[in-house]
Amino acid sequence: MSRICTILPAVCCLVLAACALGQSATSESAAQEKLLVLEHLWNEAQVNRDWHALEGLIAEKFINTEYDGEVSDRDKFLADIKDPDFKPSAVTIREVRVNVYRDTAIVTGVYHTRGTYSGRPYEHLGRFTDTWILEDGRWLCVASHTSLLKK
Repeated sequence: MSRICTILPAVCCLVLAACALGQSATSESAAQEKLLVLEHLWNEAQVNRDWHALEGLIAEKFINTEYDGEVSDRDKFLADIKDPDFKPSAVTIREVRVNVYRDTAIVTGVYHTRGTYSGRPYEHLGRFTDTWILEDGRWLCVASHTSLLKK
């Protein structure tokens, strides 16, 4: 009986630890899925020039670093989306990886975009890194960075 009393607490601790790990993996998986959906919504919003949707996805202190080194804050980023000369026709992503660290996530992948700007066509293939934070139950992008693979 005394042997059972000494083993039982250890077994209980192992069961609780396994449950916690299972919940952690499940919540991480759910966060990864949610962030992947948000990335696709971001792309759709850019093609549709839906700055209202993008406004809901980025934090107040959002920083964007473009492939050419231009750095913009939230207001400039949204103004660029509103610019009538900016007419994206496609934005797609692939090879996407989502790494979650508690209330922060890093999303990386390859993007392909094309359209026109001021009547001149453009097409870019590059890599992106987006940094997201979980704030008040919502994922918000705080930083985005792109670099070209091919222009």
